[in-house]
Amino acid sequence: MPKRRIRTVLLAAAGTAAVAAAAATAVVAHAASTGCSVSYTVRSQWGTGFSANVAVTNVGDPVRGWTVRWSYPAGQTVTQAWGATVSQSGTAVTANSASWNGTLRTNRTASFGFNGTWNGSGNPTPTDFSLNGVLCTGQVAATTAPPSPSSSPSASLSPSPSSSPSPSPSSPTPSASSSDGCARQAAAGPVVKVTDVNVGVPVTGYGREGDTEPLPMAIAATPSGGSWLAWRGTDNRVYLGKLDCDDKLVGTPTSFEGIDLQDVQADANGGVLLLTRRGECGEGPLCGGSSSPCNTMHMIRFDNSGQQVWERQVTNLSDSLSGYDNGARFIWWYQHHGRLASDGKTFAAYFGVAITVQNGNCVDIHEGDRMQVVDANGTLVSNHRDSFQVGCSHSWTSRIAWDPRTSRYAMVCATDNACRIAQPNPYRTVAAGACDGTLFGGDLVLASKPGYWTAWSQGGQVRLEHFTTGASDTTITTAARSSHPHLVSYGASRMLLTWESGSSMAAQVYDASSGTTVGSQFTINVPDHSYQAFKPYADGSTAYPAAGTTNTSIRIARVMPLT
Repeated sequence: MPKRRIRTVLLAAAGTAAVAAAAATAVVAHAASTGCSVSYTVRSQWGTGFSANVAVTNVGDPVRGWTVRWSYPAGQTVTQAWGATVSQSGTAVTANSASWNGTLRTNRTASFGFNGTWNGSGNPTPTDFSLNGVLCTGQVAATTAPPSPSSSPSASLSPSPSSSPSPSPSSPTPSASSSDGCARQAAAGPVVKVTDVNVGVPVTGYGREGDTEPLPMAIAATPSGGSWLAWRGTDNRVYLGKLDCDDKLVGTPTSFEGIDLQDVQADANGGVLLLTRRGECGEGPLCGGSSSPCNTMHMIRFDNSGQQVWERQVTNLSDSLSGYDNGARFIWWYQHHGRLASDGKTFAAYFGVAITVQNGNCVDIHEGDRMQVVDANGTLVSNHRDSFQVGCSHSWTSRIAWDPRTSRYAMVCATDNACRIAQPNPYRTVAAGACDGTLFGGDLVLASKPGYWTAWSQGGQVRLEHFTTGASDTTITTAARSSHPHLVSYGASRMLLTWESGSSMAAQVYDASSGTTVGSQFTINVPDHSYQAFKPYADGSTAYPAAGTTNTSIRIARVMPLT
């Protein structure tokens, strides 16, 4: 049966606020504004079963801990839920927030999903959704918090100048963790927390960790402070699971067709996966050699229950254009890794790509990189000023970041075109290297002053380069000896450099303005992967997915925030 989508904005009346005052003792009520709208979607339906998603948007003041209630009009029952704790008594259903999504700021949306049963003849949409006891009308209603008696014997609705105002949902007490809902403890020096997550299905191992090998796992920070964890299974599927503030798996993972995983990016409505699928090479003929396979790269948009919303191919193969046809852009065995970035409205993918060029009666296959931008509806953004068909030639370690200061996507690559670290489209050298097979790029982060920092390695020596729109203006030769450094933003004014050190990782904090070291080196006790990435979190922590203790687990290494 086809999916049906029902958008519900309820029109029932909301309650009003009241303020009471006694003759002898003042009673002060702190008013808060509450309001919500709800989208209820039946994603699939079969026999007497169905799967649904509820997305509640808070249009009032921020809330910490939410409860959504509704009644089923035709005897439907909830049998299994994810993203919330759901219970049912008769026709009344109650969904309570999980530990990782309880903070719901103004105009933010929380989603959860569930499976249920129906009578097979009618599955009508509920019409009485409420958020924390207030009916969802799409409008804001004033509510009254529990009154607190004043010690003053005279009635007054205005606090005295010496009074300390009580924190309210509209004016939360500032804290290091208030921005994302996770109360992760900050410390004076780096503290590493490692959590082994049993994901319940076999996970692809690290393998040889070459730049032509598949990537096993990736992680992304959600605005609420939790994570989306993606990993490559052993069954040609890419899996996706949600982690709470303690890096524990919540609910049941979902999966998508995919032979390789590239990256995952998250936002308030879910996120986007970048993955590879099998394609067709066609007839050719090739002028020489073999480039097979001819695969495709896709963005998969998912919602807060991990279900697909849309997909968009960012290569260009189709029923009428195969890999060996002139003008094709596809993914082959050679350098093909990619990364995602987002400006909050669009998603950008920057990745290695194979390029098919007609040469007389045959075709040659070249390698470069490609950047494509997709809007919130899954449509390619034509002629976006930062996108391109081909950027760096023979590129690897393609890295991308959104810069809100310039409203541009910034990128760097490693390329054998003059063997350098460069910005693509047009070529601009960031750092000159040598053509000796030991040149590798790292990651790209925003500096706390104008410009960017990127990590790279030549001959096993890790360097940091600061640049804006061209050549590096600052080079830091670090104490790290590695071919594959990782660099990530670490709070508002620092960055974290990590690299392989035996069976673990070594790490060093740097100032994101001057590039000077902060504190001493420390150890992260998980195995490094040459091409996986740390990701930054709004609370100032960073996280890295690493091989687990079993073939069905993944270790999350989290470097906790600094004070």
